[in-house]
Amino acid sequence: MAEAKIKGVLFDLGETLLTFGKVDTLGLFKEGGQGAYAFLKTRNQPTGSLKCFLKKHLLLVQIYNLWSAIIGRDFDSAKLLRRINEKKGVVLSDEQWQEFAWCWYEPLSRLAAIENDIKETLGRLKDAGIKLGILSNTFINSFSLERHLERLGILDSFDVRLYSYQFPYRKPNKRIFLAAAERLGVLPENTVFVGDRMDTDVAGSRRANMFSVIKRAYTNSKKKIPKNIITIEKIAELPGVIESINHRKPAGSSGEDNVT
Repeated sequence: MAEAKIKGVLFDLGETLLTFGKVDTLGLFKEGGQGAYAFLKTRNQPTGSLKCFLKKHLLLVQIYNLWSAIIGRDFDSAKLLRRINEKKGVVLSDEQWQEFAWCWYEPLSRLAAIENDIKETLGRLKDAGIKLGILSNTFINSFSLERHLERLGILDSFDVRLYSYQFPYRKPNKRIFLAAAERLGVLPENTVFVGDRMDTDVAGSRRANMFSVIKRAYTNSKKKIPKNIITIEKIAELPGVIESINHRKPAGSSGEDNVT
């Protein structure tokens, strides 16, 4: 029997492993900011007025987001929040700064949904000897994201968890996909990447010579997906997809099989 082609799977986070749907970004920012403001207040830290607090933080995040789009590199929002508040005289322990960052993310975390059988699906993949990892474009610090994943009970399913703010580039730059495969300990051609976006997830993973799988979501509902790109409705379909890939006749390389 030929050796299995697929030895690793990398997942995007938002709208792939976690489903948020369309959200009120500004409303969530204000709710998170109110929680962060109250956190500082209860610890007798300097805050100023709530209105000024929210306005200043929103402006800075918008500026950094714009700059990230220009240079193709994400920033660590937790470090940014800490830096601007330390300049105002806020003094917290490292653990408290992490809690402060969590206050901003917590309202969004409450909106997230996962598939009912996601733990079973991830377990099936791991039982088959497949290494699992996360590769996400994000400025949200790993502490908040992994606290969320732990609460959902799926954190330990992943051998590696990588976030773009930790790198000098982000998806669709193929270097971040290659770096993720190396961290996972799997060759790119033996790796499946599962995401929801054609422009970042599919484009980048194909450049890195991975198998691309796109999960149907609102982010791609109006996109034309090429026929040779595997699509799924649920992560639960992935074990079957991998089995199908592993039993393909060797008509060409994985890269040829996966590229239009």
